[in-house]
This record gives sequence, C-alpha cells and structure tokens, in this order.
Amino acid sequence: MAVRKGDLLQGTLDLLVLNVLGAGPNHGYGIATRLHQLSDDVLHVEEGSLYPALYRMEEQGLIEAEWRPTENNRTAKFYALTRKGRRTAQAERDGWRRLSGAVGRVLRALEQGA
Repeated sequence: MAVRKGDLLQGTLDLLVLNVLGAGPNHGYGIATRLHQLSDDVLHVEEGSLYPALYRMEEQGLIEAEWRPTENNRTAKFYALTRKGRRTAQAERDGWRRLSGAVGRVLRALEQGA
C-alpha cells in the first residue's frame, strides 16, 4: 500500500518531532530530513505542517528555540526539548506503542478469522 500525502495521523507529527529532538537540538530542515531518512523515504514532512507544529510546541513549552549558525554557516532557528518536552515525548512514545500494539492485535485476529 502506498502512503499518500496526509496519511500521517494527526498528533503523530508531534510525537516524531519530539523524539527526533530527543537526540539533540536541530533546525526545521534538519528535523524534516531526519524523519525522511529514518522512515526509509516514506515520510515527507512539508514546511506547511512542520513549522506550525514547531511553533505550537514552543508555545506549549515542549521545545525552546534559539538562532545560531548551521553547519553551512547560515543562521537557522534550532529547536531543543525542554524538561516538559522530554516527559511528553516519553508519554507519547508509550501511548503510540500501546495504540499500535492494539491495532496490530486486532488486524492479526481478523486475519485469523476471529
């Protein structure tokens, strides 16, 4: 099954961004690139989705941002997790694992004729 534009479940983007930032501060383009790489080129996060999510998470106190130079000597806004963001990332991971496990159990049971 091909993944279509918009297939990323609402709320999943926040989960993914928070967990990418768990590895260390990054700028928007770096976050999008990392998600693309880690998903084996399946996830393509558009700027129109990523930056509003980053601004929202910053307003919620989950991440903080500062302007600094990139590896290309350009200035970019780097985002980093706050303490609240780390707790939220863990809670979101736990919730995702619980949800995806439940969906997997339902699909397996239905495939076996339950």
